[in-house]
Amino acid sequence: MTAVALLATLAVACGSGKDGSVSTPRPVTGIDWTVDSVTVDGTTRHAPAHAHVKFEDGRAAGSYGCNQFSATAQVTDDLIRLSHARTTRMACDDARMTFERALARTLTAGPLTMKTEGSKLTLTTAGGDRVQLSRK
Repeated sequence: MTAVALLATLAVACGSGKDGSVSTPRPVTGIDWTVDSVTVDGTTRHAPAHAHVKFEDGRAAGSYGCNQFSATAQVTDDLIRLSHARTTRMACDDARMTFERALARTLTAGPLTMKTEGSKLTLTTAGGDRVQLSRK
């Protein structure tokens, strides 16, 4: 089989978009991510148990560790942008609330650069703040 025939076969097997381009699934979508930590202004805060997020079908949903949230999510190339975030308003202990405020601000700070390495995902703001996540 020639290289051209092999590539054409692979393109058809992978599926194609309306414009004929090959579509591939985003490596971060459809995965339950556990939030490990958030670093803001050089200070790292470790996530409480149950902090997680899932990006799927233009949405993000999860838990900041106490409160649940959902948001619109745009995933393009190596960037993700969350907007129109909604959250529950449960009161938790001070440490959790401090973490939640830092995480919520970082996730909605504008476009986040995504970097995957093995089972880890790092989301980084233009200012260098970051969220560390792991596959559940």
